[in-house]
Amino acid sequence: MPVRFAFVGFRHGHIQDLYKRAMNLEETEVVAACEEDAAAREEVSTKGGVKITHANFERMLKETPCDVVAVGDYFGRRGALAIRALSEGKHVIVDKPLCTRLSELREIERLVREKGLKVGCMLTMRDSAYTLGARDLIRRGEIGEIHAIAFGGQHPMLLGSRPGWYWEEGKHGGTINDIGIHAVDALPWVTGLQFAKVNAARCWNAFTPERPHFKDGAQMMLTMDNGCGVLGDVSYFMPDGAGYSLPFYWRTTFFGREGILEISTTGKEIRLVRKEDKELRSLPLPEGNPGGYLRAFLNDIRGETRADALNTGEVLRVSRTALAIQKAADEDAHDVDLTKP
Repeated sequence: MPVRFAFVGFRHGHIQDLYKRAMNLEETEVVAACEEDAAAREEVSTKGGVKITHANFERMLKETPCDVVAVGDYFGRRGALAIRALSEGKHVIVDKPLCTRLSELREIERLVREKGLKVGCMLTMRDSAYTLGARDLIRRGEIGEIHAIAFGGQHPMLLGSRPGWYWEEGKHGGTINDIGIHAVDALPWVTGLQFAKVNAARCWNAFTPERPHFKDGAQMMLTMDNGCGVLGDVSYFMPDGAGYSLPFYWRTTFFGREGILEISTTGKEIRLVRKEDKELRSLPLPEGNPGGYLRAFLNDIRGETRADALNTGEVLRVSRTALAIQKAADEDAHDVDLTKP
């Protein structure tokens, strides 16, 4: 019997990837789709190729037998929707971020533990060819122990095309939790290290003075458990015209004892130099793993999760770390210990 998916919220485009995959896999079945916002419901029905069945989430939960609730509403509502679905005994998969408040995460963790349920998240960076390639090389020791990482995950603002709720107070939840969560997930997966401390983090308003509450700038300084220092910038500072095409998009440099490795989303190669090399090497990318986040979630439900795969525990850990870094930025807190619950 296929795993039955009911969707709630289509107010960010990422959820379309999950919807299409759930529609096309033999082992999954989409049994319902709910969008409570009238304008979003009209748009996703006419342009998004989604068959909306409900305009009320509670009604969908009540009358639709399902195994999984997939959540793609605005960021600030995702935690509440996930909690409601879990309370009804449904597994949950959510576009990132899972939630925007640590209190919501604690309730999600409680329900998962008490009801034996699974939580997935669209943490797609670990499915990309460049991340897979970096992980293989670093885990094989090609550049030795990692002691510094610098990453730039800047995005274009795209004021005219981003959903309007981005600019409504309380609905976004913070740029680090929005964008930085990808690095929070991918860097430990690539290196085998874990985040230990937030040395400092900052979010501020820079490019959108007409929306002063929206903090489009976001930077962080972190320490991993071997002492590796991490510097990251996930600001909405990329030029709109070039969008996501520039070589600076998700460019990450790993500095190891034996060499340096660099990747980027738009790159067609992995760049590596070992300490004995006289010039930079260009290594081919491996095959990517598109949709890996969904297969990992289905395996988790079946109890077939591999040790290195995305699973409920990883999703909760990554969400907790991202929210803690965001909180440090919001409160101007320094030297925050990430090893304590």
